[in-house]
Formats: sequence, C-alpha cells, structure tokens
Amino acid sequence: VMTKKYVDGVPLARQEKIWARQGVELSRATMANWVIRCAQSWLKPLYKHMKRQLLKQSVIHADETVVQVLKEDNKPAASESRMWLYASGEYSSQHIRIFEYQPDRSGKRPESFLKGFSGCLITDGYAGYNQVQKVTHCGCWAHARRKFDEALQTLPKEKRQDSLAATGECYCTRLFQLEQPLMDLTPEERYTKRLELEKPVLDALLAWANEASAKTAPKSALGKALHYLREQWPYLKRFLEDGRLEISNNRAERSIKPFVMGRKNWLFANTEGGAQSSAIVYSLIETARENNLDPYRYLVHVFSKAPGLAVTDKNWAAKLLPENIPPECCITKK
Repeated sequence: VMTKKYVDGVPLARQEKIWARQGVELSRATMANWVIRCAQSWLKPLYKHMKRQLLKQSVIHADETVVQVLKEDNKPAASESRMWLYASGEYSSQHIRIFEYQPDRSGKRPESFLKGFSGCLITDGYAGYNQVQKVTHCGCWAHARRKFDEALQTLPKEKRQDSLAATGECYCTRLFQLEQPLMDLTPEERYTKRLELEKPVLDALLAWANEASAKTAPKSALGKALHYLREQWPYLKRFLEDGRLEISNNRAERSIKPFVMGRKNWLFANTEGGAQSSAIVYSLIETARENNLDPYRYLVHVFSKAPGLAVTDKNWAAKLLPENIPPECCITKK
C-alpha cells in the first residue's frame, strides 16, 4: 500500500477500487489508518535517527512545496500548508532525505528543524531561510538562470537573441558548462579549478549586471532577474569558497519531485496526522532510493524485523537505517 501510494503515485481511493476488482474489501480509511499507525510506530524512530545524522553533515540542501490538508485545526480546507525537504550534500557521509510537514511557510520552520546544524545551507533564495542562524547561506544558480529565462520568454522571438536577458542567461549557462567537467574531481581540485575557470566569469557577470541594471526598468521581468542576481550575489558566489558545495539547489528539487508528482494524483492529505505520516514515509523511501535500496523490499525488511528487534534491542531503529540494510534489499540502479 505504501509503495503504491508513495512510489507509484496511486491514491488510496484508487487502490480501494483495485482491491475490489480482486475481490478484496479494503477501504481507503483502513489503508490510511495502516499507513499512519505503521509510520508512527515503526518508521518514526528511524526518521528521528536520520534527522540527527543529517544535522551532523557539513552541507544541507533545503526546499519546500505546497500541500493541502483538508482537516486542519483553525484553517479552512482550501488553505495551503507546506512540505519541507532537507537533503544531505554531494560529499556527505550519509545519503539522507528528510521531509517535514508544517502548516505554513514561516521561516521559523527551517530555523527549528535545523537547530544544531552549523554547516552550509543551500537554498533557492527564499527569505524565510535567513532566520536560520549559525549556518553559511549559499545560493542557487539554477534559480538565477531561470529568472533570466523567464525574462527572455516575455520578448518576441525575433528580439530574444540579442537581448540583455539572453546575455544574462548565457552567463549563467556558461557557469554550468564549466562546472560539468569538474564533477569527478575531489573537493580540493574542484576548488582550485573553480577559481581558475569560473571566477573570471562571475566577475564579468557582476560588472555586466551592474551596468544593465542602470538601464532596465526595475519592475520588468529583466529588472526582477537582475535584482535577484544582485541581491543574492553574496550567496551565489559562495560556491567558490568550498569545493564540496554545488552551484545549484537542484539536488533538493530532484529530491522533492517524487512528492510533487505524487501530489498530482492524490491531491491532498485528509488530516494533519496523515500529512505527518506521509512525510515520514517519503523520508524513508527516498533515503532508501538514495542508498540504492528497493523501496518495497526495504519497507518489508523494516516491518519484518522491527517488532522483534524492539523487544530485545534499545538501539533497534539504528540497525534498520538504509545504510545498515543487507544486500538482498539492494538494486542495481536507482
């Protein structure tokens, strides 16, 4: 049931009909209760372990997206809540993905979740992340490039090629092109090469942006792209300081995409408890996939072993983390 919903995107209402065609009377309410009970009783202890491990990493990517919860205290059914995503960096010792449900987009949410973390935080520039203290804030060049592309799309096709928006997008694209051959280098080697190859591009881009801003309407699409670039500049250039840092927040966007795709099918969560349980299940499934584990086999392993281990071992949850799972749960490709 969990795999069908959270991996394959099949809502419980549709699963109910599938079971019925096979002669099994299994209501969506029963399945929802199963998911909540199993997530809270057996997956949540693993979730807590994973969160503690994540906060010990040197780099974390963060992102968030909308989720609708129908029955939520003091909120109308049509209001928007948020699903937050926190992902370990490229060179982290553990590959971890943590989803967290919260009723709003307030900056106090990541501030609370990341309490105790003191590394580099890579985000998309949303001001709410500025509430997170004692971290090194890093920007996202994919978002900077996207702003210029949006400005480009507002122009007639015949005027795009020689436009300022095209120039800005070209600068950003050049950074990604230079970054590609550096993917397989060590952080130290990447740091050196970035200063040699990419810093001159950054210097030229900033000089161009300052000049272009003087002759661009601030409220135009290009004006907004230039404002984003210049406002985010202290964070956008931070990747030059550490070879472990990626130049974009695409890692978080890729990690949150399974939730976004699933949401297109199941549309909303019925209760706050259901949303919280979904966050836990998504965290275990996506972390399993990051560790080359088959989600279905991994969940079967956890639910098979957890009840017995919990009786005899206080540290049972740590033994069932994706990094500690035996080879029979592994798959060749993600």
